[in-house]
Order: sequence, then C-alpha cells, then structure tokens
Amino acid sequence: MKAIRRLTVRPVLPDPLRPLSDLARNLRWSWHPETRDLFQSVDPECWTASGRDPVRLLGTVPPARLAELAEDRRFLRRLTAVADDLDHYMTGDRWYQGQSDRLPAAVAYFSPEFGITAALPQYSGGLGILAGDHLKAASDLGVPLVGVGLLYRHGYFRQSLSRDGWQQEHYPVLDPHELPLVPLKESDGTPAHVALALPGGRELRARIWLAQVGRVPLLLLDSDVEENALGERGVTDRLYGGGSEHRLLQEMLLGIGGVRAVRTYCRLTGHAAPEVFHTNEGHAGFLGLERIAELCDEGLEFGSALEAVRAGTVFTTHTPVPAGIDRFDRELVARHFGPDSELPRIDVERVLRLGMETYPGGEPNLFNMAVMGLRLAQRANGVSLLHGGVSRGMFAGLWPGFDADEVPITSVTNGVHAPTWVAPEVFRLGARQIGVQRAEDALAVGGSDRWDSVADIPDQDIFELRRTLRAQLVEEVRERLRTSWRQRGAGTAELGWVDDVLDPDVLTIGFARRVPSYKRLTLMLRDRERLTELLLHPERPVQIVVAGKAHPADDGGKRLVQELVRFADDPRVRHRIVFLPDYGMAMAQKLYPGCDIWLNNPLRPLEACGTSGMKAALNGCLNLSVLDGWWDEWYQPDFGWAIPTADGAGTDPDRRDAIEANALYDLLEQRITPRFYERGASGLPDRWLEMVRRTLSLLGPKVLAGRMVREYVERLYAPAAEAHRAMDPDSARGLAEWKARVRAAWPGVRVDHVETSAASASAELGTTLALRVRVKLGDLAPQDVEVQAVSGRVDSEDRITDAAKVPLKPVGGPDLEGRWVYEGPLALDRTGPFGYTVRVLPAHRLLASGVETGLVAVPSGDLVEAAGLLMR
Repeated sequence: MKAIRRLTVRPVLPDPLRPLSDLARNLRWSWHPETRDLFQSVDPECWTASGRDPVRLLGTVPPARLAELAEDRRFLRRLTAVADDLDHYMTGDRWYQGQSDRLPAAVAYFSPEFGITAALPQYSGGLGILAGDHLKAASDLGVPLVGVGLLYRHGYFRQSLSRDGWQQEHYPVLDPHELPLVPLKESDGTPAHVALALPGGRELRARIWLAQVGRVPLLLLDSDVEENALGERGVTDRLYGGGSEHRLLQEMLLGIGGVRAVRTYCRLTGHAAPEVFHTNEGHAGFLGLERIAELCDEGLEFGSALEAVRAGTVFTTHTPVPAGIDRFDRELVARHFGPDSELPRIDVERVLRLGMETYPGGEPNLFNMAVMGLRLAQRANGVSLLHGGVSRGMFAGLWPGFDADEVPITSVTNGVHAPTWVAPEVFRLGARQIGVQRAEDALAVGGSDRWDSVADIPDQDIFELRRTLRAQLVEEVRERLRTSWRQRGAGTAELGWVDDVLDPDVLTIGFARRVPSYKRLTLMLRDRERLTELLLHPERPVQIVVAGKAHPADDGGKRLVQELVRFADDPRVRHRIVFLPDYGMAMAQKLYPGCDIWLNNPLRPLEACGTSGMKAALNGCLNLSVLDGWWDEWYQPDFGWAIPTADGAGTDPDRRDAIEANALYDLLEQRITPRFYERGASGLPDRWLEMVRRTLSLLGPKVLAGRMVREYVERLYAPAAEAHRAMDPDSARGLAEWKARVRAAWPGVRVDHVETSAASASAELGTTLALRVRVKLGDLAPQDVEVQAVSGRVDSEDRITDAAKVPLKPVGGPDLEGRWVYEGPLALDRTGPFGYTVRVLPAHRLLASGVETGLVAVPSGDLVEAAGLLMR
C-alpha cells in the first residue's frame, strides 16, 4: 500500500550525544575527515546505507545503539574534541580577519545552483560545483559571505540507461526535512518567507531554508508552500527545467526574492548587511533591480540608484558562447514588471533597457540576462585568462569605440576546494611530510607558489599511493557497473564478466563532464579500430572510465551517450572501457584520484575554465587536454600533455575532429603509454613519477579555491566595497547627473589637431617626442575628460598592440573657437613598426575606469592622414 502522507520522524538523541545534531547540520562535515570518521563510527552499516549523510544516519540508527554510545567514554571524548574543533573553526580568526579594514563587512553571493555535497543535490555541473567550492573556501578563509540560491524539490535529474544505452531521467522528490537544512524562522517561531507580485494580482511566496556551510550561511528559497497556487508551487521544482516563463520566474525569485531573503536573514540574526553583491552568472541579475527599488524607496531617483547599485556589484560570466546565456522575449519580461506586477515603482521601460541587446548584431526584442548583469555591475570577470579574452570579444558591443582588449571584463581563474576533492590517502601522505595542521592550511588557505615538501616523498611511496587509488577506483567501477546493468535489465548470472572489468595495474584515463556537443564526448571514438588497439595493446594497454549527463531536452547529447555506451558494451573491449551513469559528486570523489590521465577535448575556446582537471591534478593525475580554459593558462610539459588544435577559420568541423582525434591517438601511442610503462633502474616508472611530483608541487598551489577566493577579495570585493562606501546618496546623484550631462554633450567632443616634434618617419629607440593636441570639448570642461596618448607596436593593418596609455595635460585656456591644447611626452620605447594616436575619454573619480561609460572621441580619418601618425 502507498502512504497518503509522508512525515519525517526525527530521533531524540540522548543528552550526551546532542552535539551530533549540530555537527550533522553544519556541512563542514563534507570536507572534514575527523567529523566524517566520527559519524561512521556511530554505525558503519547505517553510515554506508545512508549514503554517508549524517542527517539520514541519525534518523536510522537504532535507539539501542544511541543509548550504548551515550555511555561510551571513548566515543564521547571523540565527540567533544570534534565539537570543540568546529566551535573553534566557527569563531576563531582566520585569513580574512588579519587583512585591512577596507574589506567588506559582508558579501552576498548569488548562484542558481550550489554543489556542496551529494547529500544536498542542488547542482547539475561545473557552475554549481564551482559555487559550492567558492562557499567552502570562503568559510576556510573567514570571508563573511552569505550564499543565496533556490531549493529545487527534484534537484537535477538522476540518470540511468535503458537496455540499448539511451539516457533515462528520474526526478526523486527531495524532502527538505530530510536534508541538512533548517527553516529560517521569525522571532515568533513562524517560517520566514519572501513574496513576489505576479501579473493578475497573483503572488509567488517562498520559504527560506538555511544550510550552514562551515562559517557561511546559504539561503535557499523554496516555492513549494501551501500559500501558493499549484503553478507557483512548481516554480522551484527542477533545476534548469521548464519553459521560458518558468525560467524567468525562477530567476526573478533568485534575484529579487534572494535580496529580500538576505535582508530577512540579517534582520533576524544580526549578520552584517552585505556591502558587495556578487552575481555568479546572469541568472541572478534581477538582484540589481531589487536593490535599485530599495534605494528609490529611500528617495533616490532611478539613475542615482543605478549608480549606487553598480558600485557594489560584481558580475562573473561563465559562458563562452551567446547560446549559453538566458534570453527572454521582451514582452514576457515587460508583463512581469510594472504597475500590476513586481517592482511597480520602476518604469518598465527602464527595466527593459538594462537587458536589451542594443548593439550591432544584437536581437532587439530579446532581454539578455548577461547583458543586464554587466550593465548593473561596475566590476566583471571571466573565469580563466583565455575566457576573459573571449568574454571581452563577446560583449564588446556594449563598449562601442573600444578595442576588445579594453572592455572592462577582467578574469579570475577558477579553483577547486582541495579539502573536498583530495583523497584521504593523498592528504595523509602530505601530512606525514609536514604535519596535519600545515597540510590542512596548505590545502585550504594556500598562499605559497609551490609545495616543495613533495620533493621529499620517496618514489616508492608515490607509486604505491597511485596504485592504491587506482585499485579503489576499479572496485568502485565494478560495483557501479553491476548496479547499472541490473537497472538495464540484466540478471546476476549475466554479470560474471564485471569481476574482470579494469585492472589496477593498467594506465587509467578518466573523462567525466556534462555532455553538450562542444565537449566532444565521442571524439575518442573517431577511429574505433585505433582506439581498440590502444585498449587491447598486449604490453601497454589503456583503460577508460567515462561518465556524464546530457540535458534532458538535448537529444543530440543523449545520442552521444548512447554511441559511447554501445561501444563500451562490446564484449571485446568492455573490460577496458566503461560508461558509468549518474555522474555526481560522490562518484567524482572516487574518479579523480583513481585516474592516471584526465582527458579533456572541447572545441577551443568554448571551455570557460573546466575545473575537473584541477581536481584530478590535486591527486597526482596528469592532464591530457586541449589548450582551453585553465589548461591554456598553466600548461607546462611537466604537468601533462597538450592536444594540438585545428581551430583555423578554414577548417570544417568534421576535418577538425579528425585532425584532433589523430593527435590524441598519437600522444597516447607515442608519448604517454611508453612513459607510464617504462621502468627505470629502481623498477619504478621514474619519469612518470617525476611528472606526478611536479604536478603536485607546482600546479597544486595554483588550482586552489583558496587562491581564487583571495583573488576575488583583493581584486574585486575590496574595490567594490570602497566604491560602495564612496557612493553616498549625494555622490550617487552627482555621478548620475554628470553621466547624463556628459552623454548629452559628447557629440560636441572631437580631436581637432595632432602634431609631434618628429622630423621624419623614423627615430631611434629611447627618443622622446613632444606631442601637442587640440581638442574641442563643447559644453564640457577639462575636469570632465582625460586626453590620452596611446602608443605601441603596430601590426600589418596599423592596429596598435600592447598599447601604453599616457594622459596629456591641458596648457592654457580655450581659444576663441573653444579648443583646448593638451601636451605631453611620447616615449619611443620599443623598436620596429611603432604607432600612436590620441583619444578623449570621460573622467570622474567614481568611475572604475575611463572605458566604463563606453564613450570615446578619436581623431577623424582625415586628421590621421594629415598627421602621419605611423613610424617605421
């Protein structure tokens, strides 16, 4: 019989065991080995059966066992020690508390998904795992972050395979009461809510749940509440599900409702109000509108409120292609804002202008969430050096008149939270060298350029570690493969072959990620006979473990999964290549350490960062990757191999795949497998182990989330907090009025004349020329602008590269025609073709850069010809 209602019956812990409840509710257990070990010792069988989830564990342990533990002095001493350690972690000073006073009192971090632990399945892929690692690293560093997201009742889908290898999706219902969450409550004990107005007088209400991620509170909004109508209850049903209006409502709830949730949390707990708001991708972009509305309620007009909000906002883009950005029909957005909907005090046309693609090549009727995010943030970044450049090119239309390399989007390369992703065996080996506390600090906080102590670990120890991790992966793969085949309809009698799948002494390659077409899951299948020869080589075989989910609506991605599954089902090779369904955090934590090679072969430059290879590297796994994302930035032959790319404009996609697949096979045949199997005088693969050592010692410190978060703090959060503090109401009004005045007057700004002291079109290195410029400023004054000389080498089309920019100074007042004279030196500091130009930019103390307004005046074509600005 089926129950008509489901309840969660919580255990009553004996008083001596009460600290277990606090330990279970703080997700620090997900990256703190001592806490996990304590829970495992409560009841090892229940621990495994609960999926290593302390909340579920405490709900299933027999009362007799709890009573026994309440009398167990040894267990109680361990419990006290772990509880005291958590208290010290939560209250003691950490890295952030030792920095300057200019840092923000609090930062609100918004993301549509968070991958904290498999016990809280609110993530689909890299964006969510990155967000979870960001929160954990912020906690370890003591950064006063408040996370904001949505609570999806079905999470992301669970994946299984049909008998013929077709992906099947399952959406288990998640009960918040069975998750490591607590409801945020008002002072009278009632659940805290936020509400959004919808068209037609409807309302969308959401409860606020709190997940404690170490020191960081994570607020999750849940629309599945009785006060909502059926449609509104389903707004937070699934991650990345539903049609356009469903997604729009999710993003309104995340952004607008999220700000209201933060205000509620701060009011109820006394937490410092955020000075900086960080938008992780465009999904939460509406948070800026809510903050503008707050300031309008305090008396500011829209333009002034916009400037105040921009000052304290950071926007991170993770998307290297326009197709990856959420875009909504203009009329759909208009219907959800305005007099009878949300934010009625803001003119809907102002809302629409923030997201419209009003630039060459844009779609004028589409509302672009990333465009709105950039317009509402004074600071923005991509997630690797290469991706920063890709983003500057992709969004250059928002800053017309400027070269793409001047678009104000910087980059902070992603990192990964080492305490989450480093295998316990790897940590123990490091701790044996430098001690537990130093090892924990090295992984969590970072700060050093290299881990020199790795050099002192004997080759034999590294070799045995790698084999142990490989053997653990083999056991994990066999167990998951049996489960998968039973789900596909196989009987136990058919599965004897699984006992021989993979070999702990064979070179193991891992490939696991989402399955959009650009990641090229099946590139390895391009020449199946050649791949088969690699898998079955009599002396130097390889084995491959593959995992990944296609989006439920992406039949093309599902066909790629099926193609790989069918190849892996072939009895000739199925002991050497496997596809594991339902890729998630629990699988990943076994997969990364157990592989020798981490394979990544996206279409360059479509991988924004790609952090899975970072997690593998922290466990001594070498990377074999296309030079994309983070690998393009940090690749060295010491760390692995670069797959050559055929990304020329004239190469058709099929030929490109063929060339790059052949390069992959060549690397495996000629360089990788020989090095893995080659033995030195000691009987060990000396050259391979040296690469493992260099990966750990030189690459390890770079890929840490601790390094990443410290960069965010120093390069983005601190300047944003200072800008926020400087933007008091009067300053905001002044900046908004100044921008309006400058925009109105800018058509009257022009460069009238440029001259130098150069007598010819050549000069010697080290020469300094005198540059004299006349500019017309119209209704503006010299304090409104900066006149710059821009110089550097020129390419074959006379474009200045690696430009140096030097401000020129006004000399004397305006002449009768209203022109101002500017002068300054021009240093010829490099040899070869050299060029310069001049330009006029708006200048104000509250701008983050002169590029911010998108306004620039440069010499006319006729003036350039007359000035002879090129020197060769």
